[in-house]
Amino acid sequence: MRLRNIPAADPAIEASPYCLKNSENLKGNWKSKISGGKPIHIEIGMGKGQFITAMAKENPDIYYLGMEQYSSVLYRALQKMEEDPIENLAFLCYPAENLEEYFMPKELDRIYLNFSDPWPKDRHAKRRLTSSRFLDRYAAVLKHDGLLEFKTDNVGLFEFSLEEIKEHKDFELIAQTFDLHNDPMLNQKNIMTEYEEKFSSKGNAICKLVAKRL
Repeated sequence: MRLRNIPAADPAIEASPYCLKNSENLKGNWKSKISGGKPIHIEIGMGKGQFITAMAKENPDIYYLGMEQYSSVLYRALQKMEEDPIENLAFLCYPAENLEEYFMPKELDRIYLNFSDPWPKDRHAKRRLTSSRFLDRYAAVLKHDGLLEFKTDNVGLFEFSLEEIKEHKDFELIAQTFDLHNDPMLNQKNIMTEYEEKFSSKGNAICKLVAKRL
């Protein structure tokens, strides 16, 4: 799907105090300078921010970061944030490939991946956010026993992700389901994303996995 360019997005992101810039200068100091010592949870590919915003409101003892590489998408979340500021939430306009440029080892406590682009063609498998090369990046910045949570309605992508995690030396798969909304354990306190609401309303089952950084 082609993204609609919003000319106002880049200037708004640059000017907003809710979107952190020059994050490489915070590397190693996120908890002392930004989160006030709170655990840091990050959603990679946050879209319009429904999930991460709700999580931040419900868990004031955790500091949340929403990372989205497309400024025209992030702009929508930014507009909502300006209407209703949340103290324990900030945004980053960066691609996931650059994660290690901004965070030191063990600096993040949890990573969320929600309805990531499935990149269905085999030749694009390395671009999937649950591929081994991205798992390497997550392992580099997650603390030991930190969690990686992934949700999707794409069964093919989910099965691929399960195999990638099972084969990765730094992660242990600790929970999985092919039908989240009918799983009494994993569905507890589940916050739905925009896509989750859309797909589940059409009858699509939602898959979820949780992996632990070893």
